[in-house]
Amino acid sequence: MTRAARRALAATALLGGLLALCLAAALWLAVEPSPRVAMTSSVSVDDIDRARQVLQRNDPRHALPGITRAVLLSQRDLELLIHQAGQRFGGLGGGVAGSMRARVRLQPGLAVVDASLRLPPQLWGGWLNLQAVLRETDALPTVQRLRIGRLPVPAWLAAAALPRLLGVLNLRAQGELAQRLVSRVGFRSQQLVLAYAWPDNPQQAITDSLLPVDEQARLRHHAEHLATLVADLPRQGAAGVSITQLLVPMFQAAAARSNDAASGALENRAALVALAFLAHGQRLVPLLAPVQAAGLLPAKRSAVRSAAPDLRLRGRPDFPQHLLVSAALAAEGGGPLADAIGLYKEVADARQGSGFSFQDLAADRAGTRLGLRARQDPQGLQQRLAAGVSEADLMPDVSDLPEYMHAAEFKRRFGGVGAPAYRAVLQDIEARLDKLPLLAAGR
Repeated sequence: MTRAARRALAATALLGGLLALCLAAALWLAVEPSPRVAMTSSVSVDDIDRARQVLQRNDPRHALPGITRAVLLSQRDLELLIHQAGQRFGGLGGGVAGSMRARVRLQPGLAVVDASLRLPPQLWGGWLNLQAVLRETDALPTVQRLRIGRLPVPAWLAAAALPRLLGVLNLRAQGELAQRLVSRVGFRSQQLVLAYAWPDNPQQAITDSLLPVDEQARLRHHAEHLATLVADLPRQGAAGVSITQLLVPMFQAAAARSNDAASGALENRAALVALAFLAHGQRLVPLLAPVQAAGLLPAKRSAVRSAAPDLRLRGRPDFPQHLLVSAALAAEGGGPLADAIGLYKEVADARQGSGFSFQDLAADRAGTRLGLRARQDPQGLQQRLAAGVSEADLMPDVSDLPEYMHAAEFKRRFGGVGAPAYRAVLQDIEARLDKLPLLAAGR
């Protein structure tokens, strides 16, 4: 080897060593042992009510495409959105509960976003603490300043890295949809003003952004398999169809398509979503892209259409709806969200519906536990359900719990949500669920 070659090799080795040292220093500055943002408080009934009102006012089914609209979001709304995104997509946190938390401060022209993202043990553990300062423009905001842990990041580098970050967090499609819909974002004191316009066929655009093509194919497979099961059900009697008649074969099919825990969690989630749509008498397939034409699904009985069966759980038609919807929400990564939605419905019923029901709340909690186990122990749950279950395995006897209480009676007897008497009943429900081996692990 010539002297020039040796010098070049030495220079390359030195450069590589310097780069490795710089990377190590950057990681040391970026990763911290604890989060800087406190855990976001649990989703409340007021949060759900506010979200429902926002969704009602901006329902794409009732809006003309291309017409600019505006929506106001509070700091609390944005913090919950970030938290739920972390729960749903897992990101770098590996799906760990509480892996992402955020604090948002809005002032005229500026937004300061602090976020803490937990890293899984295989990626050094610890936390990524980020602070981004966003400045309002005539269109979308720009990054004025970004800091990751103790590491300052130039604004130009932060803007260039944003698409890659969205990809790591599985949010690239949502980012692309936001750029298509949103024309301007303004910052006020404690409020964000978002100007947007729905495209043609907004429901399909939203579905495509939330669900990649392979996920839509998975959902379509389970929805069509469920339609086949429903078509093959024996003639229903007055007692209806037990939820177990569909839950067991659906999870048997999920197990057959699962290669490992990660794929098992995805299959379980798709099966529960299909069952939840069926329980509410809704058809899932029309919301999905026509992926069969792309060769992603075999052409098999795709035209099967049957009337929704009269599903029952412990003899009641409402329990399957509560259990399956809560299970699907929890499998998506939003256990606290599933609980809050169930509680919101009961409070709304107490005000103007059938009345507050602790029995319905018990079905919600049973479903949440089922969905959490479907996510946390996917193959274990598949094996357990595939072996067969009874209704008593899914739901304890709660026939002695109070229900049909309107607001005044609920307040008089239990003091309202969060009061000691109310919490005592919730603890009783949890104790009953703990006695069911199928659900005991899903907490």
